[in-house]
Amino acid sequence: MQKSNEKVRVRFAPSPTGGLHLGGVRTVLYNYLFAKKNGGKFILRIEDTDQTRFVDGAEQYIYDCLKWCGLEPDESPLHGGDYGPYRQSERKASYREYAEQLVKNGNAYYAFDTTQDLEEMRANFKTDLNPSPQYDAHVRMKMKNSLTLSPEEVDNLLKTNTPHVIRIKMPSNEMISFTDMIHQEVSFDSNTVDDKVLLKADGMPTYHLAVVVDDYLMKITHAFRGEEWLSSAPVHILLWKYLFGLDQMPQWAHLPLILGPNGKLSKRDGAKFGFPVYAMNWTDPRSNEFTEGFKEKGFLPSAFVNLLALLGWNDGTEKELFSLDELIHQFSIERVHKSGAKFDYEKAKWFNQEWIKQSVADELLSDVKQILEAKDVIITDVDFLKSIIELVKDRCVLMTDFYEQSVYFFKAPQTLDIEAVKPKWNKAKSDFFSEFCTQLEASNDWDTITIETIFKNLATEKNIKPGELQLPMRIMLVGGKFGPAVFEIANKIGKAATINRINTTLVELNH
Repeated sequence: MQKSNEKVRVRFAPSPTGGLHLGGVRTVLYNYLFAKKNGGKFILRIEDTDQTRFVDGAEQYIYDCLKWCGLEPDESPLHGGDYGPYRQSERKASYREYAEQLVKNGNAYYAFDTTQDLEEMRANFKTDLNPSPQYDAHVRMKMKNSLTLSPEEVDNLLKTNTPHVIRIKMPSNEMISFTDMIHQEVSFDSNTVDDKVLLKADGMPTYHLAVVVDDYLMKITHAFRGEEWLSSAPVHILLWKYLFGLDQMPQWAHLPLILGPNGKLSKRDGAKFGFPVYAMNWTDPRSNEFTEGFKEKGFLPSAFVNLLALLGWNDGTEKELFSLDELIHQFSIERVHKSGAKFDYEKAKWFNQEWIKQSVADELLSDVKQILEAKDVIITDVDFLKSIIELVKDRCVLMTDFYEQSVYFFKAPQTLDIEAVKPKWNKAKSDFFSEFCTQLEASNDWDTITIETIFKNLATEKNIKPGELQLPMRIMLVGGKFGPAVFEIANKIGKAATINRINTTLVELNH
């Protein structure tokens, strides 16, 4: 693990170009858990060097996501810190300095090739064995760069501000290896890696240069990122070696993929399963449509973080429900799986249902109130709402279910499932409910036991089984075949509402 005198510093470095999906937020979570477990710092760095893909509002969206999840960084553009600025676009000058140092030391070179030059290269060097030629050791000496041009030509091109990039010069016939915290020993053949662009024509770095320079300057000790970045490892290792020395390189952990129903979680799956939160009028620039997120679908942050943690990790037991504090205490990078983890939306809903069940009404109150008021349910008595939450929460899988499961406590149902009652409806039952309303009206007491006693005594007197009458009463009060005990519902909505709903339904049934 880290050196004894080294304080753990980890980072998440998203681009403000789109929504955060499951894999990205899981990377945040594992970084966060590792940092907190080891008394370290979690840093958020915004990688906004590709200005052509920048999406207005996306940076704020990232902050909103992390805040909703309860995974707020210790240092970021928003939170400040000793190693800023935390936006790459504000660190532009430092990247050229390091890129020029690489050129000076013979580890990189200027490339003046135009877009047309690169297109011709891909066409001219294309073969059956190499259908997609890369700018690499086989090609570089046939292109327009500082390796093929004279020093005078290069100086002249630079002095006249000829557009150019800086590329790393990958060595030939070299095995590049490192020890990954999850995958153990990983090796690459340098001959299979192309000369990646490090500094673009606009002076902005590519990810490859920026991530190494920033990790060094921000004293990052551990870098957790998705498995898809493994192929970039040889370039980054060489940059660490050339610029700062391999002893300065963070320990890496490449996290397994999150799999969908049919393999790798696709963008289509991502759209289906949503983002963790939204950013006001967030629009996915790829589809130009608002994508409903886990928050909007009705997930609790605690449940979302819980299910995310178990997509590729467990504590070695059968335990499945963890609070964030428990995750911090139990988390160990050694127990992160090497193979991909399958995301199961039904299992995700199970986590949410369990978290709703174990939450007290006060914890759910704000969200439930917001859900109801968004659908024009006016809440005037918060204590009453809390009692309803306690009554129905075990029936809710998603937070959005609270509307259907509780709206009838606040206003009469707009529709009635009359068809569920009609087949067995008769005059005797109609007379029963008419008499029932009369007796309820006459009663001085109003509580669950009183209502149930009147109901059952009258059923006995009329020689009708109570079970045959409870479904009609439920339909009368709720509108459908769901909800808690029907006498509890009557007690909660009150005498006037109970009698009114029964009479309203009798008119429709007897019509």
